[in-house]
Amino acid sequence: MVSDGIDRLGFLIHDVQRLMRKRFEARASGLGLSSAQWRLLVRVAKEAGVAQARLAELLEIEPISVSRLVDRMEEGGWIERRQDATDRRVRMIFPTEKANAAYADVKSLAGEVYEESLTGVSAEERRVLIRVLDAIVQNLTDAETSLEKMKNTEGAAA
Repeated sequence: MVSDGIDRLGFLIHDVQRLMRKRFEARASGLGLSSAQWRLLVRVAKEAGVAQARLAELLEIEPISVSRLVDRMEEGGWIERRQDATDRRVRMIFPTEKANAAYADVKSLAGEVYEESLTGVSAEERRVLIRVLDAIVQNLTDAETSLEKMKNTEGAAA
């Protein structure tokens, strides 16, 4: 039987992500933030005013861990917390000017890592890669949404 390599898909995606993260971390080490802090900074820079609870979901870490991470970053002058205008229990996270300036550096470093990782890959192959990855994300997002709807429907019927 001829293999199309599909059995390696998950391993390849994981390895690419891991290797790109390691390369980025090596280049970004001089900027003074941990990997977790960079991930948080990027999310906050992209979604200024994100609720702290939502940030935990986006980063796929426990709310208490996000709280400690936010504490450290706030102390360092990277972010600021503000109370939601409509719900005092909700804490919104905003980047500071320091974070916005660092985000520009992060984008530049990430671009360098992407270019390095795509050396020898043609422009058309890059477009196909992005289309395929977008399709995978959409397929999995649609499936997840469908499962949530089924769970909610089953829960309501019980």
